[in-house]
Amino acid sequence: MIRPLVITEDRELLDDLVRIAAAAGAQLDVAHTPAHARPYWNHAPLVVVGSDVADAVATTAPPPRDRVLLVTRTAEEPDTWRKCVAVGARGVIDLPASERVLVEEFADVIEPSTRAGVIVCVVGGRGGVGASVLSACLALHASGERLRTLLLDADPLGGGIDALLGQEESGGARWTDLVSREGRISPTALREALPAFGELTLLAFHRGEAGPIPPEAMRSVLEAGRRGFDLVVVDLPRHLDAAAVEALTRATETLLVVSADVRGVLAAAQVLAEVRRHTAHTSLVVRPGIVDDEMVVSSLGVPLAAHLPDHPRLDTTLNRGELPTLGPRTTLGRVCDELLRSLVSP
Repeated sequence: MIRPLVITEDRELLDDLVRIAAAAGAQLDVAHTPAHARPYWNHAPLVVVGSDVADAVATTAPPPRDRVLLVTRTAEEPDTWRKCVAVGARGVIDLPASERVLVEEFADVIEPSTRAGVIVCVVGGRGGVGASVLSACLALHASGERLRTLLLDADPLGGGIDALLGQEESGGARWTDLVSREGRISPTALREALPAFGELTLLAFHRGEAGPIPPEAMRSVLEAGRRGFDLVVVDLPRHLDAAAVEALTRATETLLVVSADVRGVLAAAQVLAEVRRHTAHTSLVVRPGIVDDEMVVSSLGVPLAAHLPDHPRLDTTLNRGELPTLGPRTTLGRVCDELLRSLVSP
C-alpha cells in the first residue's frame, strides 16, 4: 500500500499529523531525517514536510514533484514562505487552523474520486403530487441498471422515504447519526454505514421527531455521493430549508413535479420561484390533469422532462411494503428510463 510521507523530527507535530491522517482513514510513512525520506520521495502520493526539517530537506536538493506541503504551527513567521519555496511545496498548512484542509488532502490521495456522480433534486409543486414516489422509483430504476445510486431523504416531515420503500426496519445509520459531521466523508465509509440493497444506498430519518439537517452535513454527504456514486437522488421538501438550499446549489438537475391543474400550476409557480434562487437547472415532470402539458410548460417557462401518467396500483403496492415493478413494459419504468437517460450520460 502506497502511503503519504511525513518528514519531521517534532514528536508533537507527528502526533497531530497521525491523528489528522486517521480522520481521513489514512496511514503514514514517517521519516525523521531527509536521508530516511529519500526512498519514498518520488513514490509517495503526498509529501508533508514539517517546518522543523524544511531547511535540512532543501539541502538534499530533492527532485521536483507535485503534492508537497509544508506544515507548521507558525505560519505568520516571515521565514515560513522561504522554507515553502526551498522544499518545492505548493502550499503551507497552518495547524491547527487548517486541519480540515489537510484531512481532505490525505483523503484525496488514499481514495481518489472514481466517479463524477450526477446529483438530481426532486421537489413537488404541491403536496401529494408524487415527488417522493418519483425520487424512490428513479433511484430504484437506476440501481436496477447497475448504477451505484444514493437516495437521500431531505424532508424531515415527509414520513420517511425508507418507509415508502419498505425499508424502515433496515439497519444502518440515519441522518441523526451524521448531523455532527463537517468536512470530508469517505464514500466507502458512507456506503458501509448506510442501509443498502443491491446498488441502492439509502439515507433517511429515524422514526419519531426529525430535526432539520445541518447544511454542513448535507454538504459532506453530497460531496461523498458525488465522488462515490453514479447518481444521487435528493427528495426535497417544498418549503426549502438550509439543507435543501445546499442540495439545490450542487444539483446537476432539479425535477419539479407538477399537477396539471390550475391550483397545481399556481402552487408550482411559487415553489419554482424559490428553487430558481438557488439553481438554474430545472425541468418539469407533469402529472395528468385538466391542463395539457404544453400549457403547463408555457405557464411556468421551464422545459418538460417527462410526463408521468397515473399508476393505478402503485399506492397499494407501496402500502404493502412492496417495491414497484419498473420494467420496460410498465409506464413508470419507461418514464424512469427516459429520465435516467437524459440525466446520466452513457
